[in-house]
Amino acid sequence: MARIKGIAMIVIGAMLWGATGPMMEWLLEEKPIEVAPFIVLRLVIAGAVLLLVLRSQGKRIGLIWRQKAWSRQLILFGIVGMLGVQFTFLRTIEESNAVIATLLQFLAPIFVIGFVSFNQKRWPPVYQVLGIAVTLTGLVLLLTNGSLSSLEVSKSALAWGVTLGFTFAFYTLYPARLMHEYGVIQTVAWAMVIGGTALFLTQPLAVFRMIPMLLDPVALVMLILIIVFATAGFILLLGSTQFISPVETSVLSSFEPLTAMVVSIFWFGQLLGPWQFAGTAIMLIGVVWLSVAGSKASEVEAEPPKTM
Repeated sequence: MARIKGIAMIVIGAMLWGATGPMMEWLLEEKPIEVAPFIVLRLVIAGAVLLLVLRSQGKRIGLIWRQKAWSRQLILFGIVGMLGVQFTFLRTIEESNAVIATLLQFLAPIFVIGFVSFNQKRWPPVYQVLGIAVTLTGLVLLLTNGSLSSLEVSKSALAWGVTLGFTFAFYTLYPARLMHEYGVIQTVAWAMVIGGTALFLTQPLAVFRMIPMLLDPVALVMLILIIVFATAGFILLLGSTQFISPVETSVLSSFEPLTAMVVSIFWFGQLLGPWQFAGTAIMLIGVVWLSVAGSKASEVEAEPPKTM
């Protein structure tokens, strides 16, 4: 039963997060909304609501701030992880579209492998090298549509997309101990408030400029839906790891770009070229290969040595 719950969580979470991409793309295109104040409102409102819900349930939400080691980790996660993913994701959408942005975040496993290899001071194993090669091959097809003479996306979009892959890798790796100690929802909620507050301190005037735009009922409803969908998606994606294996999480998270692609096709009429479709499939195969092969390798290493 727990496994079914985990599968349902990752599928629903991936679809919710995938759907927010086209929604944010529409809002940025149709309304005079800047990226920074949009992120501030989205993070602070969602984080504050979650903390109030936890408080009403009797949770000691302020306990984490009494431990300097944990609070430092939380601040770092909030700024680099939560804010980093949100900001780079929206900037990638702004420079390209929701489908490209969602796919570029799947570069995260490559950064994870690079970090682990650097930390352990050894080259990655063969299966990881093959997985990286397959993923990058798919990325090249996605970005060029089979023609190496030109890019189908701008250089700025590619730069933001690569940064998105890095921040997404940090977002998934770094908070594991925090979530184990204080729970998924509380960790995500505080990270949202921290990330939103940090961005507000850098651009307070931009936030105040956005307030009159919220009088537009269409923009307000869309903003609320994005906040609800994204927050629920974040919690379900991270929470599913408690019930299913990393392999299943990686495989089922492919619903995210597929959802973004389907929504974009019906909403915006955005169609990828034939080679871009092939590149998308190859990228997903590469990511799944990295996860499945990595899981099998871990199981082999964990097996006790056989005695004669």
